Amino acid sequence: MTEKKLPEAVEGRRERKRRQTRERIEQAAITLFMERGFDATTIEEITEAADVSKRSFFDYFPSKEEVVFAWQDSFADRLMTAVAARPTGESPVKTVEEALIATVTASTDERALALSELIHCTPTLKARDQLKYAKLEQKLTEALVTRRGGDPDARAHMRLLSAVVIGALRVGGELWQQRVPDTPTESVSMEAFARGIFRELWKMLAEFGEEAKSRF
Repeated sequence: MTEKKLPEAVEGRRERKRRQTRERIEQAAITLFMERGFDATTIEEITEAADVSKRSFFDYFPSKEEVVFAWQDSFADRLMTAVAARPTGESPVKTVEEALIATVTASTDERALALSELIHCTPTLKARDQLKYAKLEQKLTEALVTRRGGDPDARAHMRLLSAVVIGALRVGGELWQQRVPDTPTESVSMEAFARGIFRELWKMLAEFGEEAKSRF
């Protein structure tokens, strides 16, 4: 007897329309930001380009800034998924390195790089951008504690590890922005760049560790 498979959950019509409207607003806004600059683009211009009302815009995004940073929430969700997917019993250090590199690599496309450049060149966005690291640190801590069975004794260690790793992510992002553009014969992939950042991180921590032993 052939086993019948249960039908997969299907996106409802209402949910699909909301998702499509949100994506249309986001796409219209990002296109205008790239063409005219963030500060020069008005919400009215975004709603006209997306063919929605101003009220509809605010149903999905509280402000222009939130349109730009919407992709960061999806980055955090993908990172949490990557952490949860790592092999059981793997060390936390290995887990955060591999999960973060996989997420950064998968999230790097022309749009993400263009958004990063837009944020870097817009003072109001650059200041708001720093909040993402605090959110990432908190979510990464929770994901790592969950992998340890919710052990409360592990929270302090996992929080410290998260702070160190997200700090490295911040430094890595700044270094990527400052790098000399790759030449055709000297192209550096995002994965190779990220692994290089982690190598330097573990090396420096090992050096600090030797010095720290003398402080006991």
